[in-house]
Amino acid sequence: MGFLRTARLTLALTAMAFGGPAALSAPPAAWVGSWASAQQVPEPQNSLPAEALTDATLRQHVRLSLGGRRLRVRLSNLFGTAPLEVDAATIARAADPAGAALVPGSVRPLTFTGEGRVTIPAGAEYLSDPVDLDVPPLATLAISLHFPLSPARQTGHPGSRATSWVAPGNQAAAPALQGANGVAHWYQLANVEVEAAPGAAVIVAFGDSITDGHGVPTDRDTRWPDILAERLQAAPATRGIGLLNMGIGGNRILLDGLGPNALARFDRDVLGPSGVRWAILLEGINDLGTFGQDGTPGPAAHQALVRRMVAAYAQMAARARARGIRCIAGTIMPFAGSGYKPDAAKEADRQALNRWIRAPGHFDAVIDFDLLVRDPNHPDHMRAEYDSGDHLHPSEAGYRAMGEAIPLTLFRTGGGR
Repeated sequence: MGFLRTARLTLALTAMAFGGPAALSAPPAAWVGSWASAQQVPEPQNSLPAEALTDATLRQHVRLSLGGRRLRVRLSNLFGTAPLEVDAATIARAADPAGAALVPGSVRPLTFTGEGRVTIPAGAEYLSDPVDLDVPPLATLAISLHFPLSPARQTGHPGSRATSWVAPGNQAAAPALQGANGVAHWYQLANVEVEAAPGAAVIVAFGDSITDGHGVPTDRDTRWPDILAERLQAAPATRGIGLLNMGIGGNRILLDGLGPNALARFDRDVLGPSGVRWAILLEGINDLGTFGQDGTPGPAAHQALVRRMVAAYAQMAARARARGIRCIAGTIMPFAGSGYKPDAAKEADRQALNRWIRAPGHFDAVIDFDLLVRDPNHPDHMRAEYDSGDHLHPSEAGYRAMGEAIPLTLFRTGGGR
C-alpha cells in the first residue's frame, strides 16, 4: 500500500471515529467579546466593606454591544490575595437598567466545568461554561454572584456608570432582590463573550477617564464608546462588530495611578480579549497633567517626558500589529483651565505628541479628537458646548460628538448575526 493511500485511509478512519466528514467540516464556535471592563484594585472609597460581601449576592448590570444566542462570563480575582469562592451565579435579562428586577423566564444558572460553584485562584480569572440565552445587541444583562466569604482583596472597576446591587444571603436566582442596596461600581467581573457568526470582530477602546466616561450620569450609557457601539449596530455593514470599553479613570501611560499604567495592562486589556481586530488608543492627558506637580521641571525634563511617551505609544502599536490588530490613535485633547494647571510647557508637550501621533506610519489610523473638541479661537481650551465644566472631561454632548465623529469605514468585517 502506497504512502498516499495509507494517509487517505488513516484520515478516513479518523473522520469516522470523530463523527464522519460532517464533524471535520463543522467550524468551531467563534467566541468574541461583547462587554468588558478593565480591572484594578478599587480605592478605599470605592471598595465595599468586607461584611457587605460576606454571605451576600452581588447583582451587576452590563450592556452588551453584540447580541447572541449563547454567552459565557469571565469572573476575575486578578488582584485578589487569596482564592475567591463563588458558590452560586446566574445570568438574566435586566427588567430595568436602573433596577434589580429580572425579566421573567430569562434567568439561567452559570456553571464552571459543569459545577455550580467555582474557586478562583489569587491573580486568576475564570470563564463560565456557555449558557443558552438569546439576547439582542445593546441588551442589558444582570449577572448575579453569591459570595460565602468576602474577597481577600477586591478586584473591580470603580467607574461602572451603572448600578450594581448588594443583598444579603443567596439570592442569585431571585427575580427581585430583598434588602438590596445600590452601588455604582463593578466587582469581580471582567468580560462577557457571545458565540458569534463567522467574521465577527471586536474593537477595544483603550484609555483613561475620557474613555471610561467620567461625568456620564449613572445608567445612561452615553460614553463615547457607547455612542460608537450604537452606531456600529445601526449600520448593516458593521453589525458584526463588538466594542469593549477598557478605560480606567486617572490612567497614565508611564506610571501607575488609579489602576495599572497603560503599558503594563496593554497585553491583558487589548491583546487578551477574544476576537479583537482594532484598538482605539486615547491616553496621555494624565501623564501631561500630573507631570511636574512636585516642582518646576526644565526643558530637558519635558523633552524626556515626550520621548518616553512616544516610545510607549510605539511599543503599544508594535504589540498590536504583531497580533494582527490595527492600532488607531486619538489625539490628546486640550485641558487648559483644568485642575492640572497646564502651562506653556505642558501645552508644547501636548502639541509635540499630537504631531507625532498624526504623522503617517506611526499608527494605522488617527482620530483627531483634539481638532474635534478644541475651541478654534483658543485651541488650548475645549469648546464650551463640549466641556463638562471642569475643562478636562467632555460633557454628554462632547462624548456624543466624539462617538459620532469616528468613521465607520475604519472597521471592515464580513461578520453579522
